[in-house]
Amino acid sequence: SKKQKPEKQRSRKDKSSQHSFSHPLLASSLKAHSGNVTCLDFSSNGKYLASCADDRTVRIWSTKDFLEREHKCLRANVELDHATLVRFSPDSRAFITWLANGDTIRIFKMIKKDDGTFGFKAAAEDFPQKHKAPILNIGIAETGKFIMSASTDTTIHIWDLKGEVLASINTNQITNSYAAISPCGRFVASCGFTPDVKVWEVCFGKGGEFKEVARAFDLKGHSAGVHAFAFSNDSHRMVTVSKDGTWKLWNTNVEYKKQQDPYLLKTVPCASSEGSRVALSPDGRVVAVSDGCNVAMYDTASGQLEEELHGVHSEEITDVKFDINGRFLVSSGDKAIRVLHNAPGYRAAIRDMQDMLKKAQNEAMKQRLQQQIGEAQSALDTVLAAPVD
Repeated sequence: SKKQKPEKQRSRKDKSSQHSFSHPLLASSLKAHSGNVTCLDFSSNGKYLASCADDRTVRIWSTKDFLEREHKCLRANVELDHATLVRFSPDSRAFITWLANGDTIRIFKMIKKDDGTFGFKAAAEDFPQKHKAPILNIGIAETGKFIMSASTDTTIHIWDLKGEVLASINTNQITNSYAAISPCGRFVASCGFTPDVKVWEVCFGKGGEFKEVARAFDLKGHSAGVHAFAFSNDSHRMVTVSKDGTWKLWNTNVEYKKQQDPYLLKTVPCASSEGSRVALSPDGRVVAVSDGCNVAMYDTASGQLEEELHGVHSEEITDVKFDINGRFLVSSGDKAIRVLHNAPGYRAAIRDMQDMLKKAQNEAMKQRLQQQIGEAQSALDTVLAAPVD
């Protein structure tokens, strides 16, 4: 207990220096990291949020605790290094990290111990070092067939799960600013210095063997470099944010093999800067754009700015993500993770149901919609009424 005392005092000091942020939409702040959080990822079963920081830990949070006073988390230590990126495996039982000093991918598995608690075990070997420039993003396909890593030059590597490079892509974008795998696990996309987003399909044979990486389609329409992009849950929509001061919403549900191009649905002016991040809610109804320490939330149907949150973090926002149900938007940028209620999402759902109600023909349908509107409205009222410490 003697040893613990200075620890307690130190953490108290840390807390006082933490940036305070309050807003009606703030659901909670997750505070366990002692370093700046650089990356967030939700597990595909929706139960967990992973975060990594330069404090040599990855933390796994339970999403069902978001509205509780206590936020318990599991801690995975990153030996002699720290992770800058973290991504869950499709089965939510493992995650991959990018090591800052090791310049490589390390896989961790979740292990259930005899006492029923969970621990983490790093794979025996890290992936070989293949990138020559700083890393931007990593991803693991929802199909479990491949891992992607992308760096700030024009390189994207496609790996198998054992650490063999299956293919390398040269994006020809002068520099890459962002890259990601689509939620369906079929596509890899990148953006950068050029005003377009390029999308490739990673193709496998019927027996699961890797075939090729083939160009799928491009998003063309911005007049300057693209900072970042995001997919909707079903990969049928994409949102891009550019240096030209706009975000654009695209319909990407096209037959690109028949040369059909994605089409532009919306262009909306927004504040953006180098390092801006963008998120699209799973149902495609809300776009969130980060600019420095601020976050703006827009309704995709109208392009209306719904919420502007200033000074969400004390430093530049490093990540924004919607949870898989679209109830929350989470962000990182300093030691705390902010969990924000997706009020614009509730409002958009209510508007959509009200439109359906006007067109509803039969009584049962009308009653069901009225009930759903009532439920969504009371959920929204609860969200806006809830005080947060």
